[in-house]
Amino acid sequence: MKIAVLVSGGVDSAVVVHKLFNEGHDLHLFYIRISNDNDEGQCSYEEDIEMCRLIAAKYNLPLSEVSLHEEYWDYVMSYALSTVKAGLTPHPDMMCNKIIKFGFFEERWGKDFDKTATGHYASVVNEGEKYYLATAVDPVKDQTDFLAQLSQDQLSHLLFPLGDMPKEEVRNLAKEAGLPNANRKDSQGICFLGKINYKDFIKRHLGEQPGEVIEIETGKKIGTHSGFWFYTIGQRKGLGLGGGPWFVVKKDIPANIIYVSKGYDTPLQYGREIFLSEPNWISGNPFESVNNFDLLSNNGTSEIPVSFKIRHVPEFLDGTLKLKPDGSLLLESESDVQGIAPGQFAIFYTPDNKICLGSALISIGKTFSNQENNINGTSI
Repeated sequence: MKIAVLVSGGVDSAVVVHKLFNEGHDLHLFYIRISNDNDEGQCSYEEDIEMCRLIAAKYNLPLSEVSLHEEYWDYVMSYALSTVKAGLTPHPDMMCNKIIKFGFFEERWGKDFDKTATGHYASVVNEGEKYYLATAVDPVKDQTDFLAQLSQDQLSHLLFPLGDMPKEEVRNLAKEAGLPNANRKDSQGICFLGKINYKDFIKRHLGEQPGEVIEIETGKKIGTHSGFWFYTIGQRKGLGLGGGPWFVVKKDIPANIIYVSKGYDTPLQYGREIFLSEPNWISGNPFESVNNFDLLSNNGTSEIPVSFKIRHVPEFLDGTLKLKPDGSLLLESESDVQGIAPGQFAIFYTPDNKICLGSALISIGKTFSNQENNINGTSI
């Protein structure tokens, strides 16, 4: 099979090359560059591309460096900055996969190959004409939540050879194969920032706008902040407040006020109702699949049992996804959910945690069910 392999310089994509090469596939390696020579704090490009060249040379494979810098900044970064400026929490990694790696790359280069392979920890299951995104065997490394905005067409062209391998096994295989990056550390954080602090990055593009930090229970001002866009719902670190722990539980965008609550057990950190919009179903709308779920409840609302995540963590939560008669989507969790941040995504799975059904945008709304949290105007 003729396969385009996206390589990053890291050990995961290198092991993908090793596995597919030994299976006898016809491989062409691609390194996607999203930074240019003028970007400050860019990812370790020189080291990354050198590692890619070493891997290509080891297996005598062609390596192409392709630039999607303009597309990345026009689409992913503009989305991230506009989302932050609106007081919401973006998910640039998810958008990068959807728009850059499996969007522009596929349209321009990947289309010339039978498949495109990456080092993501996930799996693709093919049943008939349908493709399903399956979770990886390593729950800590599973990356299906970063892939939950993909379409059926995109998924049908992808290979994730590491889905059935724990990370430790990947490391061991890299060492056995003598790969030059076998001991290289995994990348941390958001790649486009490189060594730049996230707050410094936002400050450079959006500036500062001082405002008040108010304890929500008492209405007392307990500090100041440099702009609501530096903070997200559920945030604890970086608040600069003493006597904590303090958590961000609400933002008033027009007034530029950050509301906080003290203590790990404050009910304002948690909610069980998550209002959603813009769902993306990878392998078909589950509400239309009466063979898989008992859909219709007594009040006319269609509902399905799901497991879900709202951030990149190993644990799954159990809940019920409800499609109401007016077309709105509501996720009801069976347990308290910490830090429900509008702008982020809820990622849905089958109740056995095996198949990723898709994702939906967490909307601004009344998300706290344990205690009243009135939201006025564009407060969050």
